[in-house]
Amino acid sequence: MNETGDPDDADRGGSPPCFLHELGPDGAPLDSRQASDVARWRKAERARLIELRGALPPEERARHTAAIAHALDGLVDGRADTVVSLYWPIRAEPDLRPWMRAACERGLRVALPVAIALGRPMTFREWRPGAAMARGLWKIPHPAEGLDVSPTHVVAPLVGFDAACYRLGYGGGFFDRTLAAMEHKPTVIGVGYPQLRMATIFPQPHDIPMDWIVSGGAPPLRRRA
Repeated sequence: MNETGDPDDADRGGSPPCFLHELGPDGAPLDSRQASDVARWRKAERARLIELRGALPPEERARHTAAIAHALDGLVDGRADTVVSLYWPIRAEPDLRPWMRAACERGLRVALPVAIALGRPMTFREWRPGAAMARGLWKIPHPAEGLDVSPTHVVAPLVGFDAACYRLGYGGGFFDRTLAAMEHKPTVIGVGYPQLRMATIFPQPHDIPMDWIVSGGAPPLRRRA
């Protein structure tokens, strides 16, 4: 995210969790021109895909969302120690709030991410149906009170995705930064519509791939080991 606080106005395409953004996979300095070109391309693609997502007919979004929810039933286990973090939908993202409520009724612990400040990792706060909500950065709702938890599964909305399970987000780097800082790595599941699939997001060293991508239009994609 940048100084404006607008999640769609981040020229860099994601905030790195550490100085790895200055090095390539082999430890050599990155080509700054190439990194800048990728960032500009991502910004344009982000705007295009958000517009495309918003233009999808409501019934089509609902059909894909139902398929995503069904797939999550198979990817999120029901063990006693399972804590699954989801998200409060914005800008025509898949609305998984009915799945959240059903998960609570089945005895799963559910959490929502809380963005405290720009440039800092998110925390995760336990959520239950009927919980009082507050608004955080960009007015996204989160539980007003409750326990901070460490999720075993993180379900992340996406703007775009590729076959290698890399996720294009809003550009603030919140999920990358948060995942990099977590002591116990959760299973990370990116969710979005099949129309958002890209040939590649041109992943950079700070990008963290999802374990799964669930789009509702095809079987879930699994990251290669």
